[in-house]
Amino acid sequence: MELFLSICLGIGLSASCGFRVFMPMLLANIAAMNGWITPGEQFAWLTTLPAFFALLSATVLEIGGYYIPFIDNLLDTIATPAAVIAGTLLTTSVIEIDSPVVHWGLGLIIGGGTAGIIQLGTGALRLLSSKTTAGIGNPVVSTAENVASFTISGLAIFLPVIAIALVGLLFFWLFRKLSKLKKRSS
Repeated sequence: MELFLSICLGIGLSASCGFRVFMPMLLANIAAMNGWITPGEQFAWLTTLPAFFALLSATVLEIGGYYIPFIDNLLDTIATPAAVIAGTLLTTSVIEIDSPVVHWGLGLIIGGGTAGIIQLGTGALRLLSSKTTAGIGNPVVSTAENVASFTISGLAIFLPVIAIALVGLLFFWLFRKLSKLKKRSS
C-alpha cells in the first residue's frame, strides 16, 4: 500500500510539473521540511533551507514570466524538457524501491512522462490562445495553470489517491479540449 501511495504522490507532483516546473518542487520542499512527505536518502537536499530559497525564487520568476506576452510561449519551449526532468526527480524522490534501474525507470516513465504530456498539452493550449487572441487570453491560461499546479500538488501531498483520479480526469479533459480546438482552428 505504501508503494501505491508513493506512486500516486509521484504522479500527482509530476503532473503539477507539467503546469509549472518549480511550484510542485517548492511545495514538495515545504512538505518535506515539515515532515509531511519523506524523500529518499538521495534527495535529502529537498528538505534544506537553501533548496527552499532557490525553489521559491525560481517559482516567483517562472510565474511572473508566464504573464508576459510571448515570453510565455518561449518559457513553454524551455519548460517542456525541464518539466520532464522535474517530474522524474520528484517521482523518483518519493518512490522507495531498492533496484536503482527500476527506481529511476519508474521515475522517468511515470513522472517524466506525466509531466511531459501535461506540459505539451498546456503548451498547445497557450499556442492556440496566442493564435486566436493575439496573446490577450494568455494570462487567463497562465492563471488556470498556476491554480492547477498548486491544487494538484496539494492534493498529491495530502490526498494522493484523489490526486491520481484528478490527473486521469485532467488527461481526459485536456485531450477533448485539444481535439475541439484543433477542429475549430482547421
